[in-house]
Amino acid sequence: MAMFNANKNNGPVFNPSNLNIINAGTTILGDLSSEGDMRIDGTVKGYISSKARLVLGPTCRIEGDIKAANVEISGEVNGNIFVSELLTVKATASINGDIVSNKLIIEAGAEFNGKCAMKDGKNSLKKIVNEEQTAAKTFDQSTKQALQ
Repeated sequence: MAMFNANKNNGPVFNPSNLNIINAGTTILGDLSSEGDMRIDGTVKGYISSKARLVLGPTCRIEGDIKAANVEISGEVNGNIFVSELLTVKATASINGDIVSNKLIIEAGAEFNGKCAMKDGKNSLKKIVNEEQTAAKTFDQSTKQALQ
């Protein structure tokens, strides 16, 4: 009779006030996806997706594309960045890739090598989401050519 119990527990309930932290000295090979806020101070080689705020600390190193609602970058990113609301690039940041954002703040001293497009977060980013894979492949190909 337990399989008809209306009080099923399907795992922990998502709590948006919880913060996911990847500390310095940690390396993740693979894609990351989060419903809530995330802070990364370590290394990630893969696609990162967050429906909330993503903070990339000064010791972080990202090798892959990023998609999030809000992003603050203080470390190194080698990949394209898609932000539906606000992207803040701190003075210690280094970005090698294209940026698509609704709003953008770049502090003096930050390094940015790529193209930037300012897009409406609700309408234009839907089309861009479908183009992410193409942009990632183009970025990878151009990076390989530049290194040869």
